[in-house]
Amino acid sequence: MVRIKRGTIAHKRRKHLLKYAKGFRWGRKSKYKAAKDALRHAWSYAYKDRKVKKRNFRQLWQIQIGAACRQLKISYSKFMAGLKKEKIELDRKILSELAKKNPEVFKKIVEKVKS
Repeated sequence: MVRIKRGTIAHKRRKHLLKYAKGFRWGRKSKYKAAKDALRHAWSYAYKDRKVKKRNFRQLWQIQIGAACRQLKISYSKFMAGLKKEKIELDRKILSELAKKNPEVFKKIVEKVKS
């Protein structure tokens, strides 16, 4: 059986992983074992924080809608319940944009919900 030297393949695999560790500090950018560990942490944080980002934006939109509703003498929860009852299907992102950029349109939606 022929002997196969895997040096080139192993080197290529390590070099590929070190490419992702570019910009890290100290040995984590150049030492394979440290880079592998750092990337494992970095990628798990990145995955988790993509979920946290969505959560934070939804919170922000709820706060903005709530503030706009309070100016028009209606609570956030009653406003959202009224939207569902009237079958107005606008998501929180769009509602917060309307409240900020087109308050007159938002006011009309609130009046429809109140009636």
